Amino acid sequence: MKFIVGIKDGMTQVFDADGVCHPATILRVDKATVTQIRTSEKDGYEAVQIASGTQKEQRVSKAEKGHTKTAFKNLTEFRTRKNYEDKVSEFAVGQELDAGVFTPGDTVVVSATSKGKGFQGGVKRYGFKGGRATHGQKHSHREPGSIGATGPGRVFKGTRMAGRMGNDRITVKNLTVLQVNAGDNLLLIKGAIPGRKGTLVEVRNA
Repeated sequence: MKFIVGIKDGMTQVFDADGVCHPATILRVDKATVTQIRTSEKDGYEAVQIASGTQKEQRVSKAEKGHTKTAFKNLTEFRTRKNYEDKVSEFAVGQELDAGVFTPGDTVVVSATSKGKGFQGGVKRYGFKGGRATHGQKHSHREPGSIGATGPGRVFKGTRMAGRMGNDRITVKNLTVLQVNAGDNLLLIKGAIPGRKGTLVEVRNA
């Protein structure tokens, strides 16, 4: 069971031993501390809670400060998964984790919050074709068209139309760790990762 959290710090490119260029996302990994071990007997599920980053003490509630004993910025839980050899017994409260938990070549699953794009129309949000540009069209080139049904006389739930786009939790599977720089706490993962620069990213073994 391997996991860590990092901050998205942009993208770059990495050349492998064969000279092949790979796109890579840079994750800046702050040292994380295990703050709690959740068990089935006590909590109803098994997970490891880690804390990372620091901030001013006045920004942390008394309850959280009493729990972590330090003004951490991020608290994240990683649950054990069925059909995997995940064991919370491998960890202990106070244990520190860094980018060195992964090695180049590891396959990982990445979760993060995608970029928020505000209120968007159907053409941008779902790739609708829109109306024709000729034959009487006027101010309706990007309208969604008919959204109702003749029989029920109502709009069905889940109908695709304009609305808020982005700012969703996205999980990308089967990404590859290209480089691990434990000294500078950097993790380079092949491909793109959801979110903007500064987004908190959860990384765990696939």
